Amino acid sequence: MSFNNYTYLFSWNADSKKYFMWFKNSMVLTLLSVVLTLIICYFVAYGLTMYNYRLKNVLFFLVIATMMVPFEILMLPLYQEMIDLKLIDTTAGVILPGLCSASTIFFFRQYMVSLPKELLDAGRIDGATEFGICVKIMMPLTKPAFAAMGILCAMGSWNNMLWPMMVYRSSNQFTLPIGLNTLLTPYGNNYDLLIAGSMFAILPVLIVFLSFQNYFIEGMTAGAVKG
Repeated sequence: MSFNNYTYLFSWNADSKKYFMWFKNSMVLTLLSVVLTLIICYFVAYGLTMYNYRLKNVLFFLVIATMMVPFEILMLPLYQEMIDLKLIDTTAGVILPGLCSASTIFFFRQYMVSLPKELLDAGRIDGATEFGICVKIMMPLTKPAFAAMGILCAMGSWNNMLWPMMVYRSSNQFTLPIGLNTLLTPYGNNYDLLIAGSMFAILPVLIVFLSFQNYFIEGMTAGAVKG
């Protein structure tokens, strides 16, 4: 076993500079995607769970129905939409299509079904606003759900290659999966950087999982046992 590849990765040459630029782009993209997705999906799931209105079940069915449509079918319409919105080669163009994830909404909704709705009445009696109840009372109770979906969303965003590759045009915008893929060409393969870089790319997701694994297990097993 040789550590020459890792020495090469951290030697701050032209290749390693490109690698850490890709790494930074992936970190920024993943952080923005996870935070915005969790916040938006939480509020959508909250509205589908805690309030009763006529079209509640219909709206939830429409959300679930989108899970049955493969992303490959949506790629071209979404790509045309990004062109019309002038979001090609921008981080916003990569993030926006995935902000309202049906699977994340479904998970939040299923978790919040087990929460007592009496907490809403208690908050109203104490004079809290509906937004205050949502953020200050109910949101802290969903920490396990946030942790579980945060890990899954981070993994999906960090490893996502197809959609960012369609949107990004500039090499300085490339994320880590796209950048590592450019190291394999018909004219030569940069295995020195590819092997070390691929191993180093595992660390962020591993750190996130180890940091939130207790919440993750609690969130994934919520509702499995009644009583």
